[in-house]
Parts: sequence; structure tokens; C-alpha cells
Amino acid sequence: MSHEVRGVIAAGKGAPVRLETVVVPDPGPGEALVRVLACGVCHTDLHYRDGAINDEFPFLLGHEAAGTVEAVGEGVSGLLAGDYVIIAWRAPCGECRSCRRGRPWYCFASRNATQPMTLADGTRLSPALGIGAFAELTLVAAGQAVKIDPAARPEAAGLVGCGVMAGFGAAVNTGAVQRGDTVAVIGCGGVGDAAIAGATIAGARQVIGVDIDDRKLEWARRFGATDVVDSRTTDPVEAIRELTGGNGADVVIEAVGSPDTYRQAFFARDLAGTLVQVGVPDPTMTIELPMIELFGRGGALKSSWYGDCLPSRDFPLLIGLYLAGRFDLDGFVSETIGLDEVEHAFARMQRGEVLRSVVVL
Repeated sequence: MSHEVRGVIAAGKGAPVRLETVVVPDPGPGEALVRVLACGVCHTDLHYRDGAINDEFPFLLGHEAAGTVEAVGEGVSGLLAGDYVIIAWRAPCGECRSCRRGRPWYCFASRNATQPMTLADGTRLSPALGIGAFAELTLVAAGQAVKIDPAARPEAAGLVGCGVMAGFGAAVNTGAVQRGDTVAVIGCGGVGDAAIAGATIAGARQVIGVDIDDRKLEWARRFGATDVVDSRTTDPVEAIRELTGGNGADVVIEAVGSPDTYRQAFFARDLAGTLVQVGVPDPTMTIELPMIELFGRGGALKSSWYGDCLPSRDFPLLIGLYLAGRFDLDGFVSETIGLDEVEHAFARMQRGEVLRSVVVL
């Protein structure tokens, strides 16, 4: 049996998205059918629409979602109809060389549903990040559906599935921020603010938010920044050094994804400090750095993939912090919208007016 639902489709590079009928099959072995309750509008969805990820159009967009399990396929254990879940775009396989080495957060064979979702005419859809959650129902691998406490609002909980986890994990997992550290975050949108919150929860004694937008600097303060730097008018490297006693920060998180901000992050570190890149660059971007600086400054240059998270461990942890009043997930929700307003949400995102627009179904 299959199900006909509404879904948001990106049909061609740069074309406005449109709402179409999507055919979703019942789950097969190892799969789960999830009724989507809420899904955040993430910059990655815009990258898909604009052809910056790949050219496997048409895409079924949406990947930052919470919902309830409708049904599970043969062989699925630990997941039942009615379970409240966040959908993860990494579902460790347990068998690849990374999983066997005890690093499932780097799984090189992450699982997705094997059956396709299609348009009404049978055209196969490419679900964004293996999810496709701008739809009333979506089909995923059972391992992508991570059970959480049902007390969490879906509008907030779904954001843990991508942007919030990426930023929080960049600070806590990749950057390994410790009590007493100094931290700078360059780029104070949704991912950057989640990194600020993560660093604050981890016990950083100073967290510096850097951006060119006054509104985003105010957001940074709301999520725990002790200091902010307007890099339109101030050299951020010099400002970070001045705020840290002339040394630079122990951990600098680059949440923009551009050569200019990466270079700033590189030089804003203390000696032997850590740079974490979580901002996603355009594939055409390049950067040059003097090799003597790479050697002489020491430390670590790291890329953070999905906050180096293990969804089964980290999603319930973040939801627990949220329900305990220690992590303001609700603060990331700028507006709630319908499925037919995603294109409008992309425009607001590009203008920097929102942290997250969230589609509520």
C-alpha cells in the first residue's frame, strides 16, 4: 500500500519550490514511516534548491523534523507505531570501518530507506539528506528515527535534527570545550547560536559572538555570549585578542563557511588553540595560508560533520537539557508556517530575518 501526501518539491536549479502530490510507500524491511509534525527550514534545503549539493533533481526537501512513527517494516526492533521521534540524517550502520573502530559519528555507510518516494507520475524523488520531511509522511531507515521524550514541542524538537545539533556538537563534541575555556563563534545564525549555547552549557568562562548584523549579535547574547563583536566596524581578530588578554580564544568556531571568516578564525586562536569549521562552504571556494603559520601556531584545525554527533546519544541529551530549562530550543523558532510558505521562508532566511522558520503540519 502507498500513501498520497503533499510535499515540497525542488524541480530544477534555482526554480521556486512547489507543493505537489508525493507517493510514499509503506515501510519495507528496516524502514519506518513517519508522520511529520514539524520541520525546520534549513539553509541546506536552499542549497539543494539551488543545485549546490548535487543535480539529482527533483528533490523532496526538508530534513530537520520531528514526528510520530506510523508503521515499521519487517525486522525493526526498538521502534513502534506511536513513538515520538526526531529524524536524523546519520544512522550509523555498525559495520563500516569507522563504526568498527568505535567512531560511529563518522559512519561512512549511513543508512537510508531503500524504497523510493515518487511524484504521482512515478518520477523518483531525491529526499534531502535522505529524509524529505517537507511532507505529511516520509519514509526513512528505522535507525534514522530517534525516540525522544514526548513532552518536547515538535516545533523546537525537530531543530535538533540538523542545525542545532551541528552547532551544539561543534562546540561540545568537535571543539571539546571545557570548563574555563575561552570561545569565539564567528557567524551568529542558528548554527552559530547553538554553538554559543553549547559552549556556555559546557562551562566556557567567556563566549564571544562575532557577526556583521546587529540583530544576530542580540541573538548571540540571548544564547549565552558574554561579549559580541561587530565585524563590520571592528577587526574581529584584534577584538577577540583584546577580549582574551591579548592571547586569542582557546576554541574558535567558524559558522559561516567562507574563506574570509575561516582566515579570521585561524588567526583569532590562542597558540595551540582549536579551530572548528562548521559553516558549509561553496564547493568553488579556496583558501591560502602561510605554511609557517600552520606550523608555528600549532593546535588543531577541525571540520565538524553534523556536530560529530551520535543521534541515539545526543538527541535525547539535548531534549533533556531543553525540558530541564537549560537549553532554549524555543528561542530558535522565529515563526511557524505552512507547507505552502517554504519559498517565502527561504527569502526571509536569505535576508537574515529569522533564526528558523518551522513548517507545522
